[in-house]
Amino acid sequence: MGGFVTVGQAADVAEGQAKKYDVNGQEIGVARVGGALVAFSDICTHRGCNLIDGGEIDGTTISCECHGSVFDMATGAVVESPAVEPLPVFGVREQDGALQIEV
Repeated sequence: MGGFVTVGQAADVAEGQAKKYDVNGQEIGVARVGGALVAFSDICTHRGCNLIDGGEIDGTTISCECHGSVFDMATGAVVESPAVEPLPVFGVREQDGALQIEV
C-alpha cells in the first residue's frame, strides 16, 4: 500500500452504515462496524456489481443485490457464494476527524 488519502469526515460514516468513495480510480466502501471503521472494495468479485448501491449490511457483512454474494467487510472473506474470490480490503483510519484510506 502507498499512503493514506483523506476522503472526507469520519463522522459521515454512521454505525451500521457504509459510504462509497472514489480513491485514485478505485471504488472503495467504508463502513462503521462495532465502532470501528473498515474499508473494502465496493466491487463484487463475482460479477462486478457495486456493493454499497443496493447492498444490504447485516452486522459485519454486506450482501450484493445482484446475485446474493455475502462478504465480511473487515476481512473481505466470502461468507456466502456465488462469489469465490474475497474482496480486497484497505487500511482506514480517523485522523483528527478526517477519514483516511490507505491506497
